[in-house]
Amino acid sequence: MTGYFLYAFIYLVAAVIAVPIAKRLGLGSVLGYLIAGLIIGPVFGLVGDETTTIQHFAEFGVVMMLFLVGLELEPRSLWAMKSKLLGLGGLQLGLTAALITAAAIALGQPFGISLTIGLIFALSSTAIVLQTFQEKGLQQTEGGKSAFSVLLFQDIAVIPMLALIPLLAIPELASSAAEHGASGESHDSLSLVEGLPPWGYGLVIIGSVAFVTVGGHYLSRPLFKFVASSNLREIFTATALMLIIGIAALMGLVGLSPALGAFLAGVVLANSEFRHELEANIEPFKGLLLGLFFITVGAGINFGVLSDNAALIAGLTIAVMLVKAIVLYVIAVLFKLRDSNKWLFTLSLAQAGEFGFVLLSFASQNYVLPSDIISVLSLVVAISMFLTPGLFILFDKAIMPRYKGSKTERQQDTIEEQGSVVIAGIGRFGQIINRLLVANDVKTVVLDIRSEQIDLIRRVGTKAYFGDASKPDILHTAGAHDASLLVIAIDDKDTAAEMVKYAKHAYPNVKVLARAFDRGHGYRLRQLGADYVVSETYHSALEMGAEALRSLNIHPFHVERQKMAYKNIEDQQNDMLYHAWIDDASGERIDNNYLKLFIELESLIENALKADLHDKHSKMRGWTPPPKGYAEKLEHDEMPDNK
Repeated sequence: MTGYFLYAFIYLVAAVIAVPIAKRLGLGSVLGYLIAGLIIGPVFGLVGDETTTIQHFAEFGVVMMLFLVGLELEPRSLWAMKSKLLGLGGLQLGLTAALITAAAIALGQPFGISLTIGLIFALSSTAIVLQTFQEKGLQQTEGGKSAFSVLLFQDIAVIPMLALIPLLAIPELASSAAEHGASGESHDSLSLVEGLPPWGYGLVIIGSVAFVTVGGHYLSRPLFKFVASSNLREIFTATALMLIIGIAALMGLVGLSPALGAFLAGVVLANSEFRHELEANIEPFKGLLLGLFFITVGAGINFGVLSDNAALIAGLTIAVMLVKAIVLYVIAVLFKLRDSNKWLFTLSLAQAGEFGFVLLSFASQNYVLPSDIISVLSLVVAISMFLTPGLFILFDKAIMPRYKGSKTERQQDTIEEQGSVVIAGIGRFGQIINRLLVANDVKTVVLDIRSEQIDLIRRVGTKAYFGDASKPDILHTAGAHDASLLVIAIDDKDTAAEMVKYAKHAYPNVKVLARAFDRGHGYRLRQLGADYVVSETYHSALEMGAEALRSLNIHPFHVERQKMAYKNIEDQQNDMLYHAWIDDASGERIDNNYLKLFIELESLIENALKADLHDKHSKMRGWTPPPKGYAEKLEHDEMPDNK
């Protein structure tokens, strides 16, 4: 027992030291985990022969990750992704497997071994790629979405791979193992399908998948309701772990991938009202176990085999990553991925994946690959995963700046017209402003620096120009000097402030309307000269609050009165708060007068709303007042606080 505690301590110390340093250096957490494993494993030999055992345990982190991925995908979402899943994913898997299989045959390997190698190397690392996408905020990019589709298809494709690999067994390996009394690991573990004929094996697999699907849909809700009624968070966590471990065990018993079973369960539970609670309970375990898995990958690099076959392993690793990158790049071109998205898609998936270890182990158990080939291929898989964070660094440092530079070149597009209003930013905020103006026959010139947004807007029939409105020459070319209005609708706080400052200096006769991130940003824009400032969330939040009141059966008459009272108090106190903010920001006051006034504002609003609620004589043109006695009834019986 003491030994296990010691190993756990070593792994945790390595992670605690290496990962923060790697993050600070911009290398990412995954590379930090891999380096930690390399240090405690091959370099100093602190974890001995326990790495393989711990890796089997740590692979449960991959299972949890796919369960969480499944929770984010409703069945409808999967169906909507079918074209990308089958197109991008199917083409990548098929082409990569075919090319690597052909290369292995050319190197003298039998077809069965070659095909198995091709299938193993066709897979990429879901764990590393998704973790890195999350850290770098790349999930919603076109390249990130396309990469996710490929990873999802690969994970699903593991099921038929596991069914195919036993059919490629080499009789000589099986007989040799029998002669030496080594019947394989598969005979040492529990199995529900051992000895079954193919048709029986197929029925068991179909039955298991059906049980997870149907049982997850109909049994999970009453189970979670029963557990939630205990009001014990730890029991809910235990139930979530029980569910995932049980599904993983079932999939293992029928010879399927536990990770794929967990993914299927996640998809089934994606519509459950307990989805967010499940995510919150599983996330900490997933992160810790994934980190442990990456450490074991680094620790599992066998320097003995590596030194004996250094040239072969290096050549295979480079060849595999190069072949995959070429295939991915061709697919990216075929599916019209543009600019940096094309390279993100190509570089992020160029490695082998953690399921490669699963398939190698499965191939060993079923006498498909000799042990000497497995030891070499395991290192190729591990090293390619080890190099992946470096590819992301290459993307960040070399490729992204290049395409940012290309945006500057595109700013030279000729602006063919001028209008009375220049709009900087055509996102969700600027689009509404532009529609209102155009609908009233106001000529607008729209600028945005995001190429994807410009392309989208043009497809829906809105004329817009790719250009950085914060650049004086672009703003002048757009006709700001002759315009009546400049609308700054961009969501970059500092850039918006610089634009207001420049515009009021260069074009003092142009009225500037600016979008503010929050109250403080709004005051800053006003200080710099903006003629009208609106917080991007103020009116929507006020409308949402009004809808909340209406949903609680508060009469619409009173709801509108409350909105007006709220806005009136805000307008009355706005100048006072603004000047207090300036005084505090400039250091003219040593106390925080702005904070005091803000607290007073909150109190004034609350009192005004209460006073308006009890004002029985208030009238609003165009509104039918509530029935007689409504206010008294509301006060005594119907207020939410009294329910």
